[in-house]
Amino acid sequence: MEDLFGANGQASQWMDQAMSLVLLYAPKVVLAIITLIIGLWLIKRFVSVLDSRLGKKDPTLNKFLCGLISAILKILLLISVASMVGIATTSFVAIIGAAGLAVGLALQGSLANFAGGVLILLFKPFKVGDTIEAQGYLGAVDEISILYTIVNTFDNRRIVIPNGSLSNATLVNVSIYDKRRCDMTFGIGYGDDIDKAKAILKRLMEEDERSLSDPAPRICVAGLGDSSVDLMFRVWVPTDELWPYYWEMQEKVKKAFDAEGISIPFPQRDVHMYKAD
Repeated sequence: MEDLFGANGQASQWMDQAMSLVLLYAPKVVLAIITLIIGLWLIKRFVSVLDSRLGKKDPTLNKFLCGLISAILKILLLISVASMVGIATTSFVAIIGAAGLAVGLALQGSLANFAGGVLILLFKPFKVGDTIEAQGYLGAVDEISILYTIVNTFDNRRIVIPNGSLSNATLVNVSIYDKRRCDMTFGIGYGDDIDKAKAILKRLMEEDERSLSDPAPRICVAGLGDSSVDLMFRVWVPTDELWPYYWEMQEKVKKAFDAEGISIPFPQRDVHMYKAD
C-alpha cells in the first residue's frame, strides 16, 4: 500500500510540474505563434508594397532587393519569436553563424556570384533590356538574379551567365548609347573614278533618313590594296538601326556601282610565263 501511495504521490507531483510548465510556457508559445503569423503577414505586405514602388523605378534592382529584404526580415522575426519562447538568442545566433560559415565554405563559387550580383546592381554596367556581349555571347539581358544573369541571344537561345564571371571580366554594352557608328569598306578598281564613287556613296547616305549628320559622316580612301582602292564609309545611325542599315547599304552600294559603271574588283594576279631555251 505504501508503494501504491508513493507512486500516486510521485505521479501527482509530475502532473503538478507539468501543469506549472504549461501555465508558464503556454502563453509565451501562443503569443509567439501569433507574433509569427502577424510578422509573416507584415513582411509579405511590406515586400509587396516595396515591389510595387521599386518595380516602376528600377526593375533590375527590384527582384534582388525584395528577395534580400524578405530573407533578412524573416530571420530577424524567427530570432525574436525564439526569444519570446525562452530560447537563448545568443546561442541561436551562434548556431546560425556557424551554419552560415559552413555553408559559405561549401558554396564559395555561389558566394562569388552573389557578390558579383551585388556589384552589378550597385554600379549598373548594364540593365534589363540592354544588349551586351560577354563570355562569348551577344544578346539582350532578360533577367538579373542574385546569382545569375539571363541573356537571350538573337537566334533564340537562353544563356545563363554567372554574375561572378560578369563582374570580373570585360563586357561590351552595345545599347547604352542611342547612336552608333556604322563602318563599311568598299573596294573599287584602280581604273575607276574615285570622286565619282565617293559621290555615289554620299548620295546613298543622304537618301537614307536613318543617316545622322551629327557627328559628321566620313568618306575617304582607307588604303590601296593589292587589287582595289578601298573607300572607307563611316556614318552614325540610331543604335537599333545599325545592322539593318549595314545590310541594306551593302546591297544599295552594289546596285548603284553596277548602274554607274563602278567596278568592285576581286583579287587578281598577273602570271608571267617565260619560255626557257
